[in-house]
Amino acid sequence: MSSSFFIKTKGNPKTTKKGKETAAVKRKADGDSGGQSKIRAKKSSSKYNEEISSDSEVEPNMSKKRQAKEEIEFEETPQEKKLRLAKLYLEQLKEEEKKVEDESFEADLIAGRLQEEVLEQKGKLQRLIAKDLMPPDASEIRVLRGHKLPITCLVITPDDRCIFSAAKDCSIIKDVENGKKLHTIHGGRKGTEDRHVGHTTHILCMAISSDGKYLATGDMNNLIMIWEGETCKHLYKFTGHKGPVSGLSFRKGTHDLYSASHDRSVKVWNADENAYVETFGHQDVITGLDSLSRERCVTAGGRDGTVRVWKIAEESQLVFHGHGSIDCVQLINEEHMITGADDSSVSLWSVNKKKPLGTVKQAHGCHGDPGLEQPHWVSAVAALHNSDTVASGASSHNSQVNVWKCGQNYRGLQLLFSVP
Repeated sequence: MSSSFFIKTKGNPKTTKKGKETAAVKRKADGDSGGQSKIRAKKSSSKYNEEISSDSEVEPNMSKKRQAKEEIEFEETPQEKKLRLAKLYLEQLKEEEKKVEDESFEADLIAGRLQEEVLEQKGKLQRLIAKDLMPPDASEIRVLRGHKLPITCLVITPDDRCIFSAAKDCSIIKDVENGKKLHTIHGGRKGTEDRHVGHTTHILCMAISSDGKYLATGDMNNLIMIWEGETCKHLYKFTGHKGPVSGLSFRKGTHDLYSASHDRSVKVWNADENAYVETFGHQDVITGLDSLSRERCVTAGGRDGTVRVWKIAEESQLVFHGHGSIDCVQLINEEHMITGADDSSVSLWSVNKKKPLGTVKQAHGCHGDPGLEQPHWVSAVAALHNSDTVASGASSHNSQVNVWKCGQNYRGLQLLFSVP
């Protein structure tokens, strides 16, 4: 019994040992799986931590600003805070003051321009620039050549970049400031009017529209030619005068053209429509003409010694009497003008006065032997519009241009300098 008992017991330890080994293996396996789960847990927790950290970086700048602000608030003393706020307030005041100054400057500028426009329309604008003018140095005077016979007239384009000149050789030349010729319209021989595009006799006058679109020229053949200002292309001709065309002027801001002639008439044309408008007359040969923006023009009556202001819309005229043969006239503004005569006098006029406001006699002196002196004939006058500066040119015996300063309210003339 006991031996069998012991035999059975011997067999059991094997089983027990095997069971122990199996249990150990199982525990090891369980331990391994527990370790792996711990590793997974660590991984997942690290992943979770990473996700949290990436979410926390969405607004790093805002948090930094808040921290900085909090630090400033915590670090600033009450005195420092008051000082900082006071500085900010002063900066705001300076910015507002600058803004107000800028707005005030713009308002003053606009008001000044509007006031100038009103004064210009009333003919009372007088910019005082004569005091700043200096006589040109001889080296600054540029001579442009190209015409074969004496030059009779010229105009400057509205942008001050080009010059048109015309002469007794029937040609028209367009130059730029540096002396380079841009276009030349050659004159033709007398009798070739039917086949030649251009003038075939002396050109006496020319005018350019205020936008530079049209150029008009008038000649001894009673013709007015209209050209394209940019290209010098011939557009058309106006016929109707019965004598040489002595004066041309475009109304400022329009393409209405006024023309004066030795046939004692003034005609109105429209360059856009290639049309004649109307005619009104003088008592003698008309030697000069000018206009500005109003629907009126002024003419010099030559030997009849008058200057006339023609009110086109009202079909009326104002007559002003001078002395000598008044051969040239130029408007300074809508209310004042300057004239030159063959007795060497230069006069300032107002449309509200029948007599000159001021006259300079023998403005260009005399020539000839003692006792037989003859005054230099004033053949041209010019004005810097809406200013106190005018100029006059004399005949070939004198060959100089005098620049004058107009007195206050255009009363009197003072010689500034002469240009030979």
